[in-house]
Amino acid sequence: MNTAVVLDALFTLPRGLVLTLTLTFASLAAGFVISIPLAILRASTSPWASASVLAYTYAFRGTPLLVQLFLIYYGIGQLSFVRQSLLWEVMREPFWCAFIAFTLNSTAHTTEVLRGGIQAVPQGQIEAAQSLGLSRLRTMYLITFPLAFRIALPAYVNEVIGMLKASSLASTITLLEITGLARQLVSETFAPYEVFIVAGGFYLLLTLMITRAFQALEVHWSRPNKPLSVAIASSPKKRPKPLLTTATSQAAPRSDLSAMKLSNSTKEGRLS
Repeated sequence: MNTAVVLDALFTLPRGLVLTLTLTFASLAAGFVISIPLAILRASTSPWASASVLAYTYAFRGTPLLVQLFLIYYGIGQLSFVRQSLLWEVMREPFWCAFIAFTLNSTAHTTEVLRGGIQAVPQGQIEAAQSLGLSRLRTMYLITFPLAFRIALPAYVNEVIGMLKASSLASTITLLEITGLARQLVSETFAPYEVFIVAGGFYLLLTLMITRAFQALEVHWSRPNKPLSVAIASSPKKRPKPLLTTATSQAAPRSDLSAMKLSNSTKEGRLS
């Protein structure tokens, strides 16, 4: 192993971290926002709404992301009306083509993940919210979706890690993220073994950080409402006060009556 090449890769590849993380988390954020209404439609009882969303998710989950990326980057530019429109100012940039492809793919996967979480929410929770007078929208916002995301969190971690690794495909359309810089360095040093081992190490480190972050989030959300329960358990129990008012109110007439009897008997004794 060439140590000089390894050191060169260790100092060169971190320059692609910003682009890798930007593509990954920007696509995940956009895909998550778009997938929320799609997951609600996918889990609805309407056959037309569910079938239309299913067709979209099936198409993007059933085809390779590399094919989708090439269709957007190379294919859309072949359409004359796209080249003559303002859309071409965006579609001519490799970054935006990769962002659109990654977002559409992430939306399809996240929609099915959230759909499974929504359908796994206990029906009793929803019925309890409706019995309290909550509307369907507020029930979805306060009850259904928070529980659904907690249920779907382990599956969503796989989507995040998968998108991180899929960001390496951006190097095929001239973007210099981690893999793009690695390929460029290999063409200069002719040492693919050392360079790609270092690149793989960076991906492993990022994956470990993401996994640890989501594990901490999962542990945090799985905790019960400890502050409330501890406060209730630790608060001193107040003993009920005796009903002194009632006792005195009932005892007062009796004492007055006995005093009157005593005074009357005293008067009778004096008269006799």
